[in-house]
Amino acid sequence: MSEKVAVIGAGSWGTTLAILLADKGHEVTLWAFEPELVREIETKRENTLFLPGISIPAEVVPTHSLEEAVRGKSVIVSVVPSHVVRQITLHYGEYLSEGVHLVSASKGLEEGSLLRMSQVIQQSISSDRQIKLSCLSGPSFAREVAKKMATAVAVACQDEQEAIYIQHLFSSCYFRVYRNSDLIGVELAGSLKNVIAIAAGISDGLGFGYNARAALITRGLVEISRLGIALGARPETFYGLAGMGDLILTCTADLSRNRSLGLRIGRGEKLSDIQTGMKMVAEGVNTTRAALRLAREFQVEMPIAEQVSAILFEGRPPLDAFSELMSRTLKYE
Repeated sequence: MSEKVAVIGAGSWGTTLAILLADKGHEVTLWAFEPELVREIETKRENTLFLPGISIPAEVVPTHSLEEAVRGKSVIVSVVPSHVVRQITLHYGEYLSEGVHLVSASKGLEEGSLLRMSQVIQQSISSDRQIKLSCLSGPSFAREVAKKMATAVAVACQDEQEAIYIQHLFSSCYFRVYRNSDLIGVELAGSLKNVIAIAAGISDGLGFGYNARAALITRGLVEISRLGIALGARPETFYGLAGMGDLILTCTADLSRNRSLGLRIGRGEKLSDIQTGMKMVAEGVNTTRAALRLAREFQVEMPIAEQVSAILFEGRPPLDAFSELMSRTLKYE
């Protein structure tokens, strides 16, 4: 059955999901913040800013109008950076159809409120308007999905029937979607893994090798799951696609924005200089602050995140940070 879908956000992931859904026969409207990007997609059928070299089918209709994108649609896919999710949702909330399916595909925590993206969306929509909310997350670089390379992700929703609906909406011969009822765990895993990816990148930039990277991934997963469980997530979620799967991908691959940022810091560049030259957001920077605030609030130990924060925001030399991690009191695993 063909659905009318709005994808909010024309970055690499939003554009890729729009292409995926259009290829499945759905009517897709893609909202872009940049008017010039809308014109380019209309005329060249390509997003050279965020997804160069990938053809966008005619069934994807770009627009700069949130009202045009959202009004009358049965499915909304939110794919904007986490720090603008509230602002954008507040703008389009009044145009939502009653009972609309709203899928959050943004990874991060809102720095001020420390809320997950589904919570931000829910809070930004009028309480008298009913929506069906879920989250799509997992190890999925946009460019590989856009090239129709095999990928598996998870959709999280507390309503099983809604999860089944979204699972079938997105699943294809190259994009496999699994169901998960742990919305808290899936969202936290997708957010917190970016902090560990920055640490892995710094380690690689310092030339520490594969042993150090493996240790960071493993102990990073402990930190992520420790905080997640304290916030009400299920332990097994962190050993699935949204947890371990996404963490391994983001910590090891060159396509990872967060690992790339860490790599450059490890090689001596400053955070401000790196961010100035980046076209896309490295969500792990803001998430580091939010994660540590949550960790302190719930009395959870996160030594890797603490050292990443010290490097990013306090000017701590990366070598000093890693030396402190290695000299911590010895303990049982």
